Amino acid sequence: MAITLPIDDDANQLLTRSPLALLIGMVLDQQVPLEKAFSSPHVLAQRIGHEPTAEELAAYDPEALVEIFARTPALHRFPKAMAARVQEVCQALADRYDGDAAGLWAGVETGQELLRRVGALPGFGKQKAQIFVALLGKQYGVQPDGWRAAAGAYGEQSSYRSVADIVDAASLAKVREYKQTMKAAAKAKA
Repeated sequence: MAITLPIDDDANQLLTRSPLALLIGMVLDQQVPLEKAFSSPHVLAQRIGHEPTAEELAAYDPEALVEIFARTPALHRFPKAMAARVQEVCQALADRYDGDAAGLWAGVETGQELLRRVGALPGFGKQKAQIFVALLGKQYGVQPDGWRAAAGAYGEQSSYRSVADIVDAASLAKVREYKQTMKAAAKAKA
């Protein structure tokens, strides 16, 4: 399946062909617009000069990686913290899945197993793990038994709650509307 986020075509193509790029985009998808988060793996590859492997990023000199993340325009609002988080996730991939991001979902038989594996990654709490399971199921074709239930509300068909449902400008607008509604509700509650 092809990823079709409202970002540069080259960035979408990288996300489509590289499970690692998709995972890095998800790692970066916090406190920045999703377009920034999911475009950054492409920019990272450009700055390094090739598509990096998980092992390469895990072993990268931390200060040099921070410099790459911080170079203008920065890959994330918090380049030092997110460079470290990407390294932690890549180290987990190297340790548990021979550096293959697709190993995260290879051979999983249930959505709960997939959710458990994703949730075991550094920086992936329950919500982020559920969103990634939904993204894998809806846009990457990773659909073990029970994946929608494991993804919670994010797995619902056309829920428009997260990046998992974004395929064009109209769906992006629906997701943004949902998030604004949730923020307003939380603010009113507080």
